[in-house]
Amino acid sequence: MAKPDPALLDPARYPFSCSIETRYRDLDSNLHLNNGVMASLLEEGRVRFHRAAAFAGLGTDAEASAMVVSLAIEFLGQSHFPDPLDIHIGFARIGNTSYELAQLVMQCGSVVAFGRATLVSVWQGEPHPISDQRRAPAQAWMLKP
Repeated sequence: MAKPDPALLDPARYPFSCSIETRYRDLDSNLHLNNGVMASLLEEGRVRFHRAAAFAGLGTDAEASAMVVSLAIEFLGQSHFPDPLDIHIGFARIGNTSYELAQLVMQCGSVVAFGRATLVSVWQGEPHPISDQRRAPAQAWMLKP
């Protein structure tokens, strides 16, 4: 993935943000947050976003869930312990059965990472359409222009 469009690095465009504490055990040998830990923290941010946006049941059936099918992370700065990470998230696109989330990670006001995750709505192991009932309220959680 190429470096993100600079417009995606503006936290004001994101409808949701959460703060996640870092831990000493998250450090690598250079005393930066480990890259694998960043992927885990982005996952935690996505879970919090889904709960806040009430977008957990994705299809027309209550049992529908989401599966990550693509994840890209751009490391744009250094992140350290003990300061928390602020993760800003919004829908970048909502398709028929899939959707894309943009995730901006900041620490102490500086951009440290950008993530893009594509998820597919799944029911009984198969892609499942995202219902209009879920799609309409999700518009409020889209990235702002």
